[in-house]
Amino acid sequence: MKIGMLTGGGDCPGLNAVIRAVVRKGTFHYEDEFVGFMEGWRGLLEDKAMPLDLETVGGILPRGGTILRTSRTNPAKRPEGLQRCVENLKKYGCDALIAIGGDDTLSVAQKLFQNGVQVVGVPKTIDNDLAGTDFTFGFDTAVNVATGAIDRVHTTAEAHNRVIVVEVMGRDSGWIAIYSGVAGGADVILIPEVPFDIDKVAELIRQRHARGRYFSIVVAAEGAKFATTSEGSLVLQDLGKDEFGHERLGGIGNLLAREIEKRTGFETRSVVLGHIQRGGSPSSFDRVLATRYGLGAIDMVHRKEWGHMAALRGNKIVSVPLAEAIASNRKVDPELIEVANGILDKLVKDNEPAMKR
Repeated sequence: MKIGMLTGGGDCPGLNAVIRAVVRKGTFHYEDEFVGFMEGWRGLLEDKAMPLDLETVGGILPRGGTILRTSRTNPAKRPEGLQRCVENLKKYGCDALIAIGGDDTLSVAQKLFQNGVQVVGVPKTIDNDLAGTDFTFGFDTAVNVATGAIDRVHTTAEAHNRVIVVEVMGRDSGWIAIYSGVAGGADVILIPEVPFDIDKVAELIRQRHARGRYFSIVVAAEGAKFATTSEGSLVLQDLGKDEFGHERLGGIGNLLAREIEKRTGFETRSVVLGHIQRGGSPSSFDRVLATRYGLGAIDMVHRKEWGHMAALRGNKIVSVPLAEAIASNRKVDPELIEVANGILDKLVKDNEPAMKR
């Protein structure tokens, strides 16, 4: 078979491991040929392609980013965009397409499947919020980066008697914030699932200082919401929306720092990790998981499981419908919130009913 492949949406560590696994098993076991479409759906839409073979994927396992590059292009928003994608697949003689991406990328894959394209998906989102799978690659690396940053700001916060707010990724779900906050020993963890009361956050920090703990670490997902402003509205950058309708988030860390200092009088600083979480070499866990996804995807192609996505369930790679994967965002498990409840102070206990919802 001849198989097309692309990586869409935001980059994350492990993408190259997926590409490598697909090409190696496809070549050695199935005698497949591959073509890579550059810059996500833009490459398929605008006819930008490169050959993918054993030489191309040699040495890419530990590399971050993606050799195919990526974009947030949405063919469904372009005149006859989906049809042009179908025509370009035919032009390159592709019998199937493997699309690696999050809910936006896979929503386009689902539309192409409904238009007759033989497509298989691989889940990719650094936020770990894609339905249908237990974990996505890149998440573990991002958590390790965030945890390392929290460890580092602990020492300077303690030395200067400061409050430090660490802003991490997480548009709709607080997986990175919860994992890194628990692992890093944060004093407050704020996630999109639970709008927070800034006055209670400030009171908790005052209580810590009264007990002789003269510093505090607050970890906040970028999508965390104030409970008392516009029904928990998001903090946005004034930069418009992407082609999938997403507004660019950012600024919750700086806003929190300002409000905490105003309410407590304690010197407060913010650290925004941003794209640092996306960069660099994938962790060992992500290399293995991404490789397993790639092997699962090429096997699904040869089992003709079109319109499905490789998924991790327990410790098994299984096949789930794309429609199921893109139906909703996966929120932080209530059990994991209970883990945070067990180590955080009264702020979390006050919000416990809301967190359980």
